[in-house]
Amino acid sequence: MNLNRFCYLLLLLAAVGSIFTSHPVIIWLLLANVLTLVIYGVDKMAARKAWHRVPETTLLVFGVVGGWPGAIVGQQIFRHKTQKQPFKTWFVISVIASIAVMAALYRFAPVSPF
Repeated sequence: MNLNRFCYLLLLLAAVGSIFTSHPVIIWLLLANVLTLVIYGVDKMAARKAWHRVPETTLLVFGVVGGWPGAIVGQQIFRHKTQKQPFKTWFVISVIASIAVMAALYRFAPVSPF
């Protein structure tokens, strides 16, 4: 299994696993951010060792689904993807899209009686 498919498998397992918790949204965001941070670290290590890399699209997807705070932390800790201009532009767009979707879900989601 290649690295990109493994990343998506981990994201899928995190999504399924968070559904079965008492606070699925909180657990999902926590898992998505931890996974995103780890993936930035793995991609930086792969870049240094000339291994197969995680595609930028995958890094952006992980940010869009709620892992953008982990991506920002990963960018700063690993000094990774901080200078590449096309990626920075798409990253900002993905953060704005993620926040807009979360705000819309919060605004229009039915209120739980609990």
